[in-house]
Amino acid sequence: MGNVKSRINGPDQTDMVDADAQLKACDDDILVVLVDYPSPDISDPIFRIGERLKGLAEEGSWWKVRSLKTGHDNYIPTIYIAKIYHGWLFEGVVRQKAEELLRLPGNVVGSFMVRESPRERGVYSLSVRHRAIKHYKIFRLANSWYYISPRLTFQCLEDMVSHYSDAADGLCCVLTAPCLAYSASAPSSVDQPPPVVMRRNFDWKTVDRSQFLSPGCAEGQTQGDMVSYGVRNSIASYLSLVDSTEGGKNSNRKKKSKSVYVMQDNGSTLIEEDYDN
Repeated sequence: MGNVKSRINGPDQTDMVDADAQLKACDDDILVVLVDYPSPDISDPIFRIGERLKGLAEEGSWWKVRSLKTGHDNYIPTIYIAKIYHGWLFEGVVRQKAEELLRLPGNVVGSFMVRESPRERGVYSLSVRHRAIKHYKIFRLANSWYYISPRLTFQCLEDMVSHYSDAADGLCCVLTAPCLAYSASAPSSVDQPPPVVMRRNFDWKTVDRSQFLSPGCAEGQTQGDMVSYGVRNSIASYLSLVDSTEGGKNSNRKKKSKSVYVMQDNGSTLIEEDYDN
């Protein structure tokens, strides 16, 4: 069908420029790094591809910027950056660079950008990450309305993005998030398992039996101990059994190897014993 922009007459062209100016009206200059700067061949890069910057001042062919990642101020050549509007409208990004940006970590299926041609202002394309990076030409009617498919027209790019964020409607997938829209992972609602601590082998010969066999050992006295009241009772029972049978057995019998694993969960303790028979 071709780009219908060629059919726009003079007055409509003025209206189109005004619409573009409103689209890009923004209090803050947000920029994205297109190429590592300086080149890794020269030194460690100060800014890396895909990094977001806040533009502080444009000084000739340089921008004074502040990294949104580190908060540090520095200078970068204008050819290494592109302006971003509304988080998803990238100014002057070519097709190949769009693909590089969309393949960066943090982007997922449905990550997208609307990019303005570096060669012709007011000419836009939509790039979407799917199994491969898909590109869609955005056409413009004489009344400045936009469309990708002629059956769906939109008064502005914001309406177009909003619509395709709700339904793919002919695109490869639904638009999910602007390119490089990093977000902190939400805390998991699933309870995490309690930590498991592996203790050294338990030497029964060094046990102070009075701690377990004393009749005065009450539940309230063990709240701050690593061994709970119920487990202490179990150990006391075991020690009593050992004491009653120890005299009738060979003193040179094979030693038993026991390992203790402690699982802490709200102050409770679980001891698991392995016996070498």
